[in-house]
Amino acid sequence: MEVILKQDVQGLGYKNDVVKVKPGYGRNFLIPNGVAIIANESNKRMMAENTRQAAHKAAKIKADAEALAAKIGALTLEIGTKAGESGRIFGAVTSTQIADALKAKGYDIDRKKIVLKETPKELGTYKVNLDLHKEVKHEIAVKVVAE
Repeated sequence: MEVILKQDVQGLGYKNDVVKVKPGYGRNFLIPNGVAIIANESNKRMMAENTRQAAHKAAKIKADAEALAAKIGALTLEIGTKAGESGRIFGAVTSTQIADALKAKGYDIDRKKIVLKETPKELGTYKVNLDLHKEVKHEIAVKVVAE
């Protein structure tokens, strides 16, 4: 079953993408929750017209995302947390903590746009991807230190 996404869905696609999903997922979750519409000819034409009209705005958003990525550069965040003597931390460092640390540095990035390759559960340095735009991804380092 093909559907047109009305908003970004992590792991599936971005707004206005035509994606192929299993029929049950489309009929029982995506469409009733207003996340997608069926990809028939009239909806595809409507989506193409909306995309054409929004092309200028999309170019500006992409340029803003690229500027933010350039501004962030090779940033290394330090997140302090309680840790045991063996180096394991109590709990884990989450995307919310990383978003708060970025906000403290002056970068307002939504926690949903922070993708952890692996959940930091020990002291050390981890790579974190920032999904700033459909075509703009940026990688930063997060150093987990003991308080």
